[in-house]
Amino acid sequence: MKKKKLAFLAVAIIAVALLLETGILKYVNDRNTYQMAKVLLDRVVTVLNKNDESENELIGSLKDDYIVRAKAVSYIIDAKPEVERDVEELQKIADLMAVDEIHLFDENGYIYSGSVPKYFGYNFDSGEQMAYFKPMLTDKSLTMCQDVTPNTSEGKEMMYAITWNEDGTRLVQVGISPKRLLEETKQNEISTVVASMPFYEGIEIFAADAKTGIIKGATDSRWIGETLENLGITSAKTKGEKTGLFYAKFDGNLCRYSLCQDDNYIVVVTVENTFYLQSTVFAILIVGVYLILASCCMIYLLSRVMKEKYEKEKLVYTSTTDELTRCLNRHAYEEDLNRLDPAEEWIYLSMDLNGLKQANDSLGHAAGDELLRAAADQMKESFSPYGKVYRIGGDEFAVILTRKVQDLPALLKDFDHRVFQWHGELTGSMAISYGYVFSSEKKWSSIYEITKAADQRMYESKARYYLENGLERRK
Repeated sequence: MKKKKLAFLAVAIIAVALLLETGILKYVNDRNTYQMAKVLLDRVVTVLNKNDESENELIGSLKDDYIVRAKAVSYIIDAKPEVERDVEELQKIADLMAVDEIHLFDENGYIYSGSVPKYFGYNFDSGEQMAYFKPMLTDKSLTMCQDVTPNTSEGKEMMYAITWNEDGTRLVQVGISPKRLLEETKQNEISTVVASMPFYEGIEIFAADAKTGIIKGATDSRWIGETLENLGITSAKTKGEKTGLFYAKFDGNLCRYSLCQDDNYIVVVTVENTFYLQSTVFAILIVGVYLILASCCMIYLLSRVMKEKYEKEKLVYTSTTDELTRCLNRHAYEEDLNRLDPAEEWIYLSMDLNGLKQANDSLGHAAGDELLRAAADQMKESFSPYGKVYRIGGDEFAVILTRKVQDLPALLKDFDHRVFQWHGELTGSMAISYGYVFSSEKKWSSIYEITKAADQRMYESKARYYLENGLERRK
């Protein structure tokens, strides 16, 4: 039934899409100019701002390079410890590594040496720029490189990279002035970029400097050097906005223009009125509404499917999980036990928490619950990667290991250590007795014969525990 409903809904959505497409085509045939202008506008802005993206990419590569230089300086100083406080030698190393500054910080974040003595005594609390590196004091595995930032002392734009030396006894920082390299990303000619833009008859594209309004690039090169104001185009109150309903008389023709401005450029697309009448803004609006409705429908269907899946998984979890310890419960234990093959290699461990009744009687059931949860946690930590842990009774647990059974001695050693180290809030310590049986020990008549053998060994272990500790055994 559900499949039929989904199929019907899909057919309905497709039918609505076809109807909307028919309407959209009608609008597009009559009013496509405005959308065309928007597309061209976005494309020009994207291309012009590629310089900024290139700058970010360069900064990323510079950061990697500067971190490598900081590490190289650290290795040199570790290899020649006599230069650690020798300013002249550190200046030579700075020249060798093509960096402007070297600073050495102690473990408290204070500059105690370097190639620039006037910075000695500065620390990570001396200013906002230096505070950027404070995480280095608490994590010696870090290496960090800062974006181009005015330094604390002089406000000079620098990039700083920092790393710990091999022994973790000092921080080594290098500083580089990257202006020349960053300027290389701004060398694309705007005039060439704009001139190569695709355009249609009746459409013009301009790119002007955001501060001066002087046209730096245009699809018609004769306008380069003019100002937007001289062409009748105003950029007032347009920063960060895209518009398409401004009027201007341009080159003897009445036009409407779309404009976009950011910190670097003003980009304008002009469209003659005769062409503008073909705009498709309403069609795009209809498509947007349809896509929103279609998305809502799909999200609703998906949420229903996920809800059903979650409820099913939750039901399975609650039916097979012990509420107190979050181990698998008796029901899951019986099911898994019946699926075991005595001919295959696996291990059955019978486990029992010692002293639970004494804890309940003397400290309260909250203490007993703490012991049960703690016992389950230690079992899961030690054995879950190799099998499953079950709570099959009050203080009785079972573990079935089906992977890496040859590692049992190491697993038991780890488990005993965890139990020995554990200390609770209500109870001071915990003890667990256990017995285990390999399915390959002999030819067993049934799975339950294996469990009984493990139980017997567990009870023998429990008896030894009470005898060795001079305790009265009470269940």
